Amino acid sequence: MEKFLVEISARHLHLTDEAVEVLFGAGHTLTCKKMLSQPGQFACEEKVTVVGPRGELKMSVLGPTRKGNQIEVSFTDARALGLVPPVRESGDTAGSCPCKLVGPCGELELEEGVIVAKRHIHMTKADAEKYGVENGQIVAVKVETEGRTVVFGDTVVRVSDSYALAMHIDTDEGNAAGIKGSAEGEIVTL
Repeated sequence: MEKFLVEISARHLHLTDEAVEVLFGAGHTLTCKKMLSQPGQFACEEKVTVVGPRGELKMSVLGPTRKGNQIEVSFTDARALGLVPPVRESGDTAGSCPCKLVGPCGELELEEGVIVAKRHIHMTKADAEKYGVENGQIVAVKVETEGRTVVFGDTVVRVSDSYALAMHIDTDEGNAAGIKGSAEGEIVTL
């Protein structure tokens, strides 16, 4: 089967318009630093300090703004913060971990929003047909690297024609597979 891009998604935040104004000042809008592989998504110049019970981490903000605030960390990051977040798909933050966000102009106490993102593959409808999968399906993906080949189970397929074909994993998962930058993966049967 044809291989696809596997990218490491480092810790980051998604913010609402309201949160951007609290953290960076009234009228502030996010500043694009570089475009990301998913169409319309970008890394911002802005950074926010995420504070947990045990520590704090400075994190990049991703744009554009969203309907809800979401902080995506690895389990290693979560331990440094003193948090035990759930593994969730993006957007599913109900009942997740709280934290405090500190920006240059203000602070925001969040009752929920911190998750470890469930590894996933972004696909268009045409990609899903080619790979014989459908939206929400759970698959296994083999990533071959020198001396650290891994099969990632529990990988959710996310289908939308606004996506570009790529699998996203966190830094812990990327380190486990010995990935430097990006790699290639293929769907396998277990």
